[in-house]
Amino acid sequence: MTAPIRTSLDWTEPFDDIIDVRSPSEFADDHIPGALNLPVLYDAQRAEVGTAYKHISPFNARRMGAGMAAVNIAAYLDKVLADKSPTWSPLVYCWRGGKRSGAMAHIMAEIGWVVTLLDGGYKTYRNDVSTALDALALPLNIVLIQGRTGSAKTRILNHASVLGVQVIDLEGLAMHRGSLLGAEPQCPQPSQRMFESLLHQAMRRLDPARPVLIEAESSKIGDCHIPRGLWKMMTAAKLITINASLDARVDFLIHDYPHLMAEPERLNMLMDGMVSRHGHEATIAWRQLAQAKDWHGFVSALIDQHYDPAYSNTFSRKARQTLAELDATRLDSETIEKLAEEISAIFGRI
Repeated sequence: MTAPIRTSLDWTEPFDDIIDVRSPSEFADDHIPGALNLPVLYDAQRAEVGTAYKHISPFNARRMGAGMAAVNIAAYLDKVLADKSPTWSPLVYCWRGGKRSGAMAHIMAEIGWVVTLLDGGYKTYRNDVSTALDALALPLNIVLIQGRTGSAKTRILNHASVLGVQVIDLEGLAMHRGSLLGAEPQCPQPSQRMFESLLHQAMRRLDPARPVLIEAESSKIGDCHIPRGLWKMMTAAKLITINASLDARVDFLIHDYPHLMAEPERLNMLMDGMVSRHGHEATIAWRQLAQAKDWHGFVSALIDQHYDPAYSNTFSRKARQTLAELDATRLDSETIEKLAEEISAIFGRI
């Protein structure tokens, strides 16, 4: 028995699954977090159909596209969707809620699954995210954890989360550590739209009645920009400062960036980005330290000549309320856990 096809503007309903039927490149650029990509047409197929539409005829292009779609959907029914129960109820969407999602929904309904089409498709979702980001940021009671480079802020933040503190891990969402050498190995950054989708998902889960801990950042993390509304709230937020000793920071960074020391050619390319700011003489000296594998000297020089001056320029002029200053002469696991516990106790009093 053919099931009715529902339409809805609310992609947040509790569907069994969310199916994105756009091409892999569209999906990679942005999608509803948690969605499964089952392309009705793959990228090369879309290009082939588009060429036929332009150079042969719309009729031939539609016939070609329909055949490709039928084959692709049949493959999903035999494999990915083979174990779905008769009561399975998914949300399906494409770019604008048109032919691709309609084709998938029609076959699903013929099987008997109760399928819902997202009215307006991805464009509806994207508009919802863009509209909601500022509104979600406005009521947040944000506390920033700040400290000089190498103060283990991200580790402390993540451990505080385990202890029940509400956090937004911006660097985790952006897949970047927020500095010139901060790119994660083997992990490309999400697009700006995907970053905003992940951030929107994280912010929707927050309780506005409780404070939220965020690491102090510049407005740009690698290639990802913090949305304007959240950035405005961050610039006025209260602070918790980690005062870690230089030796502690150097030791922490040496252990936290092993991938750079294991890939000297990659490190050498990243150093190219320092030349415009610090000149050839300084970067040559840093390269020599790296080539000699003097990692303590290399990290110490970068902290002294690049990271600490940048930190001072960014934060020293901002007069904001400091809730606490936490000192650390070491940044081992035990100390990081203790610092997170102190922050948890502070949050319990806010």
